Amino acid sequence: MTVALLTAAGIGSRMKMELPKQFLHIDGRPVIVHTMQAFQQHPQIDAICVVTLEPWIETVKAYALEFKITKLKWVVTGGKSGQESIFCGLKELEKHCDATTSVMIHDGNRPFVSSEIISDSLATYKQYGSAIAAMPCVEAIFRSQDAIESSVSIPREELFRTQTPHTYSLEKLLWAHKQADAQHIENTAATCVLMNMLGEKIYFSKGSDKNLKLTTQDDLDIFKALISRKEMWGGYNSIV
Repeated sequence: MTVALLTAAGIGSRMKMELPKQFLHIDGRPVIVHTMQAFQQHPQIDAICVVTLEPWIETVKAYALEFKITKLKWVVTGGKSGQESIFCGLKELEKHCDATTSVMIHDGNRPFVSSEIISDSLATYKQYGSAIAAMPCVEAIFRSQDAIESSVSIPREELFRTQTPHTYSLEKLLWAHKQADAQHIENTAATCVLMNMLGEKIYFSKGSDKNLKLTTQDDLDIFKALISRKEMWGGYNSIV
């Protein structure tokens, strides 16, 4: 069994809007619905779990009915941080799923995840036991202590920037979060960072520049442009 665990419990402070970004309506649908539909349409995804803000739980369920997201099985309340929210979702899955269940953790406000990215994540997971979507850095990179000046450049050939999805077994993820509790590791919103801190090797799967996370107003503008292009060229797969 493969479950998509979507995190949608952020308050969207960096977007500077009252409405959390995952619930903004773009092209007639909330962002979280765009994201759920990507996993709904993928044949290897069996179920979806959404971790969200408590006041929005019934709204997410209503969206699933309205937009025919039949794979949505669980909606749970998130925690105070990304790490806590993921753990909330995992504890819910533990009640219903076998330990060997494949869990694909994905940002709910990363709506343009493609079928190819999902498939490659699962293939990499099958080969190595884990998968982290990643992209090579193409810009020149500098380290700075004060965000004003720098005298240290870092070879970009050695650098990768990660995205979601992150795919692991349910058993492995529960182990990692229980270890985090025992070792007082907090606020690691990215599962790959937590795994790295626990001494686990990271294996990369396919990422994409279009698999953007809606964090700022600029990201939202790019997303709207991608939606327009999708409509112009007649389908989601034409832009991913």
